[in-house]
Amino acid sequence: MVAEYALDRDTALMLKVAKDDAPSFDLLLERHRAGVVNHLYRLVRNRAIAEELAQDVFVRVYRFRARYQADAKFTTWLFRITTNIALNWRRDAWRELSHVRLDQEIRDVRKRELWDHTPRADELLLDEHRAREVRAAIETLPPKQLAAVLMHKFEGMEYSQIAAVLNCSMPALKSMLFRAYATLRQRLAHFAPQRAA
Repeated sequence: MVAEYALDRDTALMLKVAKDDAPSFDLLLERHRAGVVNHLYRLVRNRAIAEELAQDVFVRVYRFRARYQADAKFTTWLFRITTNIALNWRRDAWRELSHVRLDQEIRDVRKRELWDHTPRADELLLDEHRAREVRAAIETLPPKQLAAVLMHKFEGMEYSQIAAVLNCSMPALKSMLFRAYATLRQRLAHFAPQRAA
């Protein structure tokens, strides 16, 4: 299987990293940092946290370099690590938020808010409203469905790669995406054009 990926530059670089080649790691970091940060941001909705989690991703890539095997694309392995870190952070953040004491001052609770809903200046009001509703609907999906939708729609990943990242079968992934998109269609049905009677 290694021969299949022999031409994949990232896989070749990671195989060098596995042998403690630091310049190859620097190249991988340079090539994939922005993509990792963007994927994390879509999952955690906070740029500073995404930047921090990206550091954790690459620390983990380096720490587990000797375990890397070229039986899948490097990007699949990278996105598996990235998605797991983001989903763990979301789970822990939810747990922390659910333990906010009722006698805490409101300003303390506000500091714990997770979502960044800062409107962009170039958005029209209607587009901004729709974008917020779509994001909110996506955010309500269960964590694995959320990750699958983001990788499918925003990262443009193939089903086989998403299934590998989420460690599930192709039929399970298709079922997961079907349920996610059905839920989103239902929650966003009011955006559908009205048919004339």
